[in-house]
Amino acid sequence: MATLSNPIKVLVVNGPNLNMLGKREPEIYGRDTLDDILSRLNEQAQNLSIELDCFQSNYEGAIVEKIQESMGNVQGIIINPAAYTHTSVAIRDALSLHSVPIVEVHLSNIYKREEFRHHSMVSAVATGQIAGLGAQGYSLALTAIRNMN
Repeated sequence: MATLSNPIKVLVVNGPNLNMLGKREPEIYGRDTLDDILSRLNEQAQNLSIELDCFQSNYEGAIVEKIQESMGNVQGIIINPAAYTHTSVAIRDALSLHSVPIVEVHLSNIYKREEFRHHSMVSAVATGQIAGLGAQGYSLALTAIRNMN
């Protein structure tokens, strides 16, 4: 494990509709906005000597490009691919180019929801997956990546 004096950089990627957190189905996704979640994550990151690069897009190609551009520049990736979890070979392939820890995060437990949400294209290339713990999943993912570096 790296010492806290050894800063690392982590890419945080959020997929489609996560910009609508707090408004979209709060009974499933909670009342926190994405800005709320990322603000708390940035506070935690400072305490862990981590620099965050946070990115959200509703567009698959933009997500792929961001993941590709981060190659060699980050020591970990936290990704909530949202709806692209179940459909995007392109995001999976972009992630597979990395040799850094990758943690897939889902606010809801995708395995307790509709059948089509039970399969993740990303999980096969992720180091680990956190699902169903709400916004806390991001914090746990950040701690895990810090511990792996």
